[in-house]
Amino acid sequence: MTPTSPPGGTFRMGDLTVTRMGYGAMQLAGPHVFGPPADRDAAVAVLREVVELNINHIDTSDYYGPYVTNEIIREALHPYPDDLHIVTKVGALRDAEGNWPPALAPEQLRQAVHDNLRRLGLDVIDVVNLRVGGFDRPTPGSIEEPFTVLAELQQQGLIRHLGLSTVNAEQVAEAQSIAPVVCVQNFYNIANRDDDPLVDSLAAQGIAYVPYFPLGGFTQLQSEELNAVAARLEATPLAVALAWLLHRSPNILLIPGTASVAHLRENVAAAALALPDDALTELNVID
Repeated sequence: MTPTSPPGGTFRMGDLTVTRMGYGAMQLAGPHVFGPPADRDAAVAVLREVVELNINHIDTSDYYGPYVTNEIIREALHPYPDDLHIVTKVGALRDAEGNWPPALAPEQLRQAVHDNLRRLGLDVIDVVNLRVGGFDRPTPGSIEEPFTVLAELQQQGLIRHLGLSTVNAEQVAEAQSIAPVVCVQNFYNIANRDDDPLVDSLAAQGIAYVPYFPLGGFTQLQSEELNAVAARLEATPLAVALAWLLHRSPNILLIPGTASVAHLRENVAAAALALPDDALTELNVID
């Protein structure tokens, strides 16, 4: 059954109203986010179900595959619904071995934005995130040069809004001195809460925080604690982890990924999972 209201509610990101429960397209590519999917028709079906479920926030990147997810998004959904908002990332590449080398030189960033536009079939991208850190944590240092390049592309009308990925608070402040930032996408979940101060700071500014790896990096003990709460609520651990993130702060937006329609529906159901006070108390002390 299609929800009559957006799952998880909505958040105002710049002048865009996006569903707090979004969809991350990374898993539409092949194994290890490399090459084509085993079943392209299934990938297309997932994206069409995303729209049917009233999710209007899709996260992608041209380096997923590479190129694969953006091409599938265009095949499945173009021409896009007026209220669908696509968020992409630049700042990395995929090499022939499937590695993720950084690509932060000005010409690389310009090329990446144009590649995303072309493969998605867009004249302007709603949000482009600059990815500057490592796999799961920021790399300290100035981001002035790469972020300025994206700000110039924004001024040219190719990008509507700018965001950041895998950054620290100092880098967010530096970027804000150049151009407005509407979202930050970092590694964060119940068991990995180093970004708590940043989540709260961004919330106070009305800036979205988009966590990735909602179940990444758990120790066995942490997993057991999460599993216990999930069992008591008759829910899956992933559903509880996603629901906790939505409870954590109103500026948190979710982008869980899946290549399965059934799993997508389970993720959406998690947005409606109520967490009683005793469960929240238990979850909040996982560290």
